[in-house]
Amino acid sequence: MSNSAPAIALTIAGSEATGGAGCQADLKTFQARGVFGMVALTCIVSFDPKNDWGHRFVPVDPEVIADQLEAEFSCYTPDAVKIGMLGTPVTIETVANALRQYEPKNLVLDPVLICKGQEPGAALDTDNALKAQILPLAKLVTPNHFESMALSGMNSIESVDDLVAAAKAIHEKSGAVVLAKGGVRLEGPDAVDVFYDGATLEVLSVPKVGEHAVSGAGCSLAAAITAELAKGASPLDACRSAKDFVTQGIEARVGSNAPFDALRQINS
Repeated sequence: MSNSAPAIALTIAGSEATGGAGCQADLKTFQARGVFGMVALTCIVSFDPKNDWGHRFVPVDPEVIADQLEAEFSCYTPDAVKIGMLGTPVTIETVANALRQYEPKNLVLDPVLICKGQEPGAALDTDNALKAQILPLAKLVTPNHFESMALSGMNSIESVDDLVAAAKAIHEKSGAVVLAKGGVRLEGPDAVDVFYDGATLEVLSVPKVGEHAVSGAGCSLAAAITAELAKGASPLDACRSAKDFVTQGIEARVGSNAPFDALRQINS
């Protein structure tokens, strides 16, 4: 085993108590991909089994978020940073200010839009703040089916061609490399994601593992991309590797008493 210094990755994200998603999934993914992981906690989310497994949402104080980031960037220089759930406009402003100050070289945005624990008006304010303040800083963005519609301005995404159009539109608006995730949302036997960086278009496709979404798949995909970028991979190679990692994790998923299973991060 090599004793050389590992690549370092930071996730700025929320806690999801069951360990399937959020910063717990991110840190397990970083470990599985061989990088040293850190987390700046932005909020605490717990499923509510008494209310159709919706999200209960508690934000972390903005000063506490700023303090965490100050400590992390003072101790280390992250090779890549992932942005997960932020949750409020003031959190987004706090994180955006820190990102502009510290200027991480690889910034991956998993654009979590519409928190189920918030009122619609507050959620819209949060979405707009994310698009205005965080998206322009991102090197790579990983929107899911709904987020691809929101960021591209498209009314529907029903096919791979639609997903390609969405990826191109998001790239044009943001300048970021895009991995638009179709997952199990598109009809057909394959889970399809579209990579587009302004020059290279690649459709990443593997057979679906079941027909239902698995908790933590999106978080783990973005975290695996972050880990691979931290180790020096190109964006396309990072996305390919991350998709393989998530497919293995879905195959090894952990069953639960909730109406969804959780991805299991497999060491590789």
